Amino acid sequence: MIVGYARVSTDGQSLEAQHTALAAAGAERVFAEKQSGVKTDRAALARCMRSLEAGDVLLVTIDRLARGTRDLLNTLAAIGEVGASFKSLGDPWADTTTPHGRLMLTVLGGLAEFERHLILARTNEGRERAKARGVRFGRKLKLTKHQQQEAIARREAGEALTEIARTYAVSHSTISRLASGARESLICNSLDNSISGQRIGLWKFHNLK
Repeated sequence: MIVGYARVSTDGQSLEAQHTALAAAGAERVFAEKQSGVKTDRAALARCMRSLEAGDVLLVTIDRLARGTRDLLNTLAAIGEVGASFKSLGDPWADTTTPHGRLMLTVLGGLAEFERHLILARTNEGRERAKARGVRFGRKLKLTKHQQQEAIARREAGEALTEIARTYAVSHSTISRLASGARESLICNSLDNSISGQRIGLWKFHNLK
């Protein structure tokens, strides 16, 4: 069976021209909707994809089906998984019912994958250069280093969490985590100093021997 899919982006546009073209190309059943291509939850397209069976051909104009190369390739893969084929109106190269069309789409997939790797490589290089310049990634710190030290000192002096938090316009959990981190750091430093002292003592003992 030849299954057609038609889509326009707004209510002001008409589906009639696409219906006519699909019918002329032999579409026996047409799924249509008025929905922006930016949206991923296109109900008619989802129903269309679920209806496909082995041997079916999905007939559609490429720009009505996918938002970009990666989206197109993912859709074509889903069509192929059920044993169906794809043919684009007005784009003879995009036709998985022919060896030539399958070759062109395979090449397109390879180019898309190559482009994705290039983008990832450039992104990683950019992040490394930014880190080298001292740029910090992630969420912006709620308190400066000075404010953190000041808040820890106030907490150690016995001031209430809520009062400290109100001063800096943050939640009391932020101050609590800050104080907990400071205690953990102090414990770790004490353990490190203790271990270092034991090592020095052992070294002196062995030297005296």
